[in-house]
Amino acid sequence: MDPECSKLLPALCAVLADPRQLVADDTCLEKLLDWFKTVMETESSLHLLQDHPCLMELLSHVLKTQDVSPRVLSFVLRLVGIFAAQEDCFQYLQQGELLLGLFGETGALSWTAWNMPSVRSGWIQGLCSLAHHPSALHFLADSGAVDTIFALQGDPSLFVASAASQLLVHILALAMQGGASGSPISEAAAWPICAQKIVNHVEESLHSKATPQVTQALNVLTTTFGRCHSPWTGVLWGRLSPPVACLFERDPIPAVHSLMDLLLSVASPQELRTQAFGVLLQPLACILKATTQAPGPPGLLDGTAGSSLTVDALLSSKSACVGLLCQTLAHLEELQMLPQCPCPWPQVPLLGATVTILRLCDGSVDPSSSMGGRLCGTLGGCVRVQRAALDFLGTLSQGTSPLELVLEVFAVLLKTLESPESSPTVLKKAFQATLRWLQNSHKTPNCSDLSPDALLFLGELFPILQKRLCSPCWEVRDSALEFLTHLIRHWGGQADFREALHSSEVPTLARQLLQDPESYVRASAVGTAGQLSSRGLQATSASPENPLAQQGLLMDLMHILSTDSEGFPRRAVLRVFTEWLRDGHADVIRDTEWFVATVLQAVSRDLDWEVRMQGLELAQVFLIQAMGQPSLHCPYTVGLPEATSPRPHPEFLQTLCRLPLFEFAFCALLDCDRPVAQKACDLLLFLRDKTTHCSGPQEAGDSPNSASVEAVLQRWREGEQGQPLGDLEPEAMLAILRSLDLEGLQGKLAKSSDHVEKSPQSLLQDMLATVGILEENEADCY
Repeated sequence: MDPECSKLLPALCAVLADPRQLVADDTCLEKLLDWFKTVMETESSLHLLQDHPCLMELLSHVLKTQDVSPRVLSFVLRLVGIFAAQEDCFQYLQQGELLLGLFGETGALSWTAWNMPSVRSGWIQGLCSLAHHPSALHFLADSGAVDTIFALQGDPSLFVASAASQLLVHILALAMQGGASGSPISEAAAWPICAQKIVNHVEESLHSKATPQVTQALNVLTTTFGRCHSPWTGVLWGRLSPPVACLFERDPIPAVHSLMDLLLSVASPQELRTQAFGVLLQPLACILKATTQAPGPPGLLDGTAGSSLTVDALLSSKSACVGLLCQTLAHLEELQMLPQCPCPWPQVPLLGATVTILRLCDGSVDPSSSMGGRLCGTLGGCVRVQRAALDFLGTLSQGTSPLELVLEVFAVLLKTLESPESSPTVLKKAFQATLRWLQNSHKTPNCSDLSPDALLFLGELFPILQKRLCSPCWEVRDSALEFLTHLIRHWGGQADFREALHSSEVPTLARQLLQDPESYVRASAVGTAGQLSSRGLQATSASPENPLAQQGLLMDLMHILSTDSEGFPRRAVLRVFTEWLRDGHADVIRDTEWFVATVLQAVSRDLDWEVRMQGLELAQVFLIQAMGQPSLHCPYTVGLPEATSPRPHPEFLQTLCRLPLFEFAFCALLDCDRPVAQKACDLLLFLRDKTTHCSGPQEAGDSPNSASVEAVLQRWREGEQGQPLGDLEPEAMLAILRSLDLEGLQGKLAKSSDHVEKSPQSLLQDMLATVGILEENEADCY
């Protein structure tokens, strides 16, 4: 440990032990724990305690008086765990019964502060830290700590409950790995005591009549099989698979979702997986049965047990129905993404059930039973179910579906997008699902063109999109613009799509939203307008009602960049301009020098660091095209010989000096926002590397004015980067580049901006300063 920190440690321990002192916040205590962890990576924790008696005094004081704050108690529990992770220190602490007093069943559990979730969480984290050696396993088995962990699985704090389950898995893995050197243990009696206790508890929980206990056991097993792949896990599954299989004999089957997760994480028999999947599908099977006269689709209703109880759950209350459907849809969405997804996947019935749920929500289903009528009343206008169903509907677009069902999907999406009852969040989900279905429905192999059915769908969609672009709700306008941008990006070059778009008012309305009162919408409109222009799809009609069409989009975006009061639209303009420059947009290559100069002049004055950052990106694209890739659209490289690493033409260097590019990057080296300075440094390093061989031996009259170059550098070193550089000749610019220690600056910028203030000594000083232990001028208040 650093000597200066050693000197400060006694005072800090005294502060932590004094209940009258207002101890620093949780962030400082977290940093203090991180520091101790770092110290003990290279030092003995036992020697650290012996060399610093104040630490043992703090631990003993907390154990004896129990009058510290819950924050400090949680800190001490975690700190002891860090110390005890080394076995010799563990045994040292155990001799004084400190560990038993803090982690035993008669320890912290009996304290008043145990009612605080932070203390219970600190207790778990402390145990997790010390559970790294055989001595810890014996302690856990004998102290009653494992039984406490069992109880904490049902803690009212979800964070504590989850941490308790994770700790059980950690202890089980430690016990089993130490027991047989990785080889499977065939007899349960040969398992370490800790492992036996945990496995017995899990087995008892699987036999429990209480669903929460069954869920806890299944979650422990799922995490175990997901993390551990040693041979002993096969023995464990052989022991516990019978009680897992018995869960299917219950009515109702408990914890179906957790059961499905477990069976997918372990090499379980296909029969069990199929059975669990069938139970998972019961709510959707009930939906189909309640809304159709005909029997449900084969494979979805067959073999499902306990369906009457599922019906009861769907009809018991609105909250129960909504919760069950949302949980089922979300789980099915996750399952389809997994490599071990149930096979065969019932694409058609699942798609039909999802469409039906959306129709129940929008009221377009004609129920065929009393249950269907009740479901209509329950689900009508339910935003939660609509969102979940639309998410799953989008995921189902990846599967293969019959045309008639695809047309039903398009119909229900149109209905949702058109309905005045659809909320902004539902509309956003509907736009996202629509895009996925357009991308995946009946595509020809190796062809991204829209299918004829999709084009017919678009013909009906564009009038709805026009309406949404004029919505009084800004979130809806924003979602509609984002959707339109994606459409253009994917299909803007397809003739049929272009014709459908031109026949609508969508481009004109999108252009008008550049003046929207909401900045998020203006930013999205900038992106949409940029895509329309790139594809040659911008609005062309000029009218008094549309004055924006009478002037070029380039000037409109320049105006936004220079005058918009919000950062989002200005950032969007820079993204569009960068893309235009990279792609050789006609408005850009018409006069690239004017374009780059005008943009950088505006960006250099911008107070938004992300705008300045994007401005440097645009400058880099310009340089790469001009100096590194002559084949791209850049007027300054026309006629130059191609080479692997071409040297800049003298005329281009003159142009570069006329542009504010070098001055902008040079001044940005000292930008108060570190990412901007890093980007500027990278840009100048690129420029210097490309111009290394540009300056040969100079004639006396051709060399740059060394005094003027030194004056520029001196102003820069003194922080006067806001001062203009003035007119620079190419040789002066190159001299400045050679004089700068860009590699050194790059190394400094790579460090965190507060690396000095994060030093352990600074941390201890600040914590002491908050309680007045240090003189004011000794505190490092960053």
